[in-house]
Amino acid sequence: MSAAHFISEKSNRRIFGLAFVVVLLDQFTKWLVLKKLTEYDEKVIIPGFFNFTRRANTGAAWSMFTGNNMLLAAIALAALVALFLTRRHFSADRLLGQVAFGLIFGGIIGNLADRLNPYRHAVVDFLHFYLQRRGGNALDFPAFNVADSAICTGVALIFIITWRNEHAPKPAAN
Repeated sequence: MSAAHFISEKSNRRIFGLAFVVVLLDQFTKWLVLKKLTEYDEKVIIPGFFNFTRRANTGAAWSMFTGNNMLLAAIALAALVALFLTRRHFSADRLLGQVAFGLIFGGIIGNLADRLNPYRHAVVDFLHFYLQRRGGNALDFPAFNVADSAICTGVALIFIITWRNEHAPKPAAN
């Protein structure tokens, strides 16, 4: 195996260390929400823009595939394994790649823990951004959580890494 395809033990420790921190932060914030808010309760933080809420999501992003919690858990587990096995193709040997994979792995594991929790069987979402328009109706974004944020940020970093790699100057052929 060439050096370019080898992920060092140090790189893996960084990835899994960050993933562990993401899972802890995600599960701690969800625990707080479960303790402080009842289902569909809302605490306004910035009127007309942001509140904390408590939602149980058995679907995926934007509640797509609602009611398919165990199928989505299996897909998440398969994605986690596939990403782990292919991480070397996405610069996981570099710091930015390690951050990206740490965020993605931590986010997937955080939401997977919710789906597999026998007391929940749903992902806990609680961050809710919206714009209150004149006339009363709101333009809102679906509620999400720390794990979702970590996954989205990690995926964005993977896109940046891929774009940089595609646009990097190619070594001259001899």
